[in-house]
Amino acid sequence: MKTAITKYLDERQVPYRLLLHTTPATTIDDAAKQRNILPGQMVKSILLRDMDNNYALACVPGHLSADPKKVRALLKCRRMTCVPSSEIADITGYQIGTVTPLLLASEMPIFIDMQLQNMQEVTISSGNTMAGIALNPADLFRLCRPVFADIVRS
Repeated sequence: MKTAITKYLDERQVPYRLLLHTTPATTIDDAAKQRNILPGQMVKSILLRDMDNNYALACVPGHLSADPKKVRALLKCRRMTCVPSSEIADITGYQIGTVTPLLLASEMPIFIDMQLQNMQEVTISSGNTMAGIALNPADLFRLCRPVFADIVRS
């Protein structure tokens, strides 16, 4: 299976493993089970918006939740909320459940929780509900150039 993400990684000679699903993944737990990994090894990407319609992508371990208040504090804005699922595809270029911090349709800051730096391998969406991608987090970080911070909900 080839996707825009796998092509992007191939063009940059980034090593990865394609983790095929037998059915479309519908939840973090479902995707983790199909990939034979723990949910905490997954990069969950949450799209946030402030009151001025500025966007940010918050990436956290799959079993945890992003805290919009912590991202808001980093951006020094008044309020930040999750973007409604009906708007995600237009903003990111990905259907809900397949958002990844690579090749976003709109430019925005990417925040990655510091816990993901300690992983030997992480998985991201391939941009398709039928596969994930396992790669070295250092490669992911080099490509998406995130800000690292504590952004997990306490």
